[in-house]
Amino acid sequence: MARLIGVVHLPPLPGSPRSHQGLDECLAWARRDARALLEGGADGVIIENFHDVPFFSDSVPSITVAAMTAICRELRADIPVEIGVNVLRNDASAALAIAVASGADFIRVNVHSGAMLTDQGIITGRAAETLRLRRALNAEHIRILADVLVKHAVPLGSQSMEQAVADAVERGLADAVIVTGTATGSAALPEDVRRAVAATSAPVYVGSGISDANVTDYVPPAAGVIVGSWLKVDGLVANPVDVARVRALRWRLSE
Repeated sequence: MARLIGVVHLPPLPGSPRSHQGLDECLAWARRDARALLEGGADGVIIENFHDVPFFSDSVPSITVAAMTAICRELRADIPVEIGVNVLRNDASAALAIAVASGADFIRVNVHSGAMLTDQGIITGRAAETLRLRRALNAEHIRILADVLVKHAVPLGSQSMEQAVADAVERGLADAVIVTGTATGSAALPEDVRRAVAATSAPVYVGSGISDANVTDYVPPAAGVIVGSWLKVDGLVANPVDVARVRALRWRLSE
């Protein structure tokens, strides 16, 4: 059965420009959404600092790492499904450290290999550093889910989906890849997903634009979906998770 991973979009964390809540309030927000995802039947959750805009292109401040670690540790004790970490925009080292300290199961890396032009400037993959840090921390059990040709970005130079997938898995040693549309909430092209699946034996996830109306366009062949915006009340990213929407999508994936 295809996997459903729901996204916990954290509120603006302490130290970010739009922060207006303390850590306890941020934790309560995260726990509310994570429990709603669990109640609706999600197989896992991924926690990301979505509202910390504007994002750093690389390393985030220490307060962000500390806040996300504290939240992830609390959710790990509360949520009996897989937990992932995504530190936006592309701090894979911080995500891996948070995962190790909190007992999370996987991380998402937006640019694991290659180079992308983004609204944060040029971001280059740092797979070599990430894999060596994972080894140094004795954390090979923590899986790396790598975006290929990630949303909100364009590649520097031409690269096919097949090349991007091969680079991420065969040279970057990613454990799985994620295919997205062009922006948050934008649907991926079904053909892109099929091409990614054909290019690798690693699991392929669809990472944006999924709803109960289109999920069967992707699954199969995709191994699963990562869903944020559509699972919220009225499909609006700033709203709480809607348990009924989670259940509806879980049902569609079970058909």
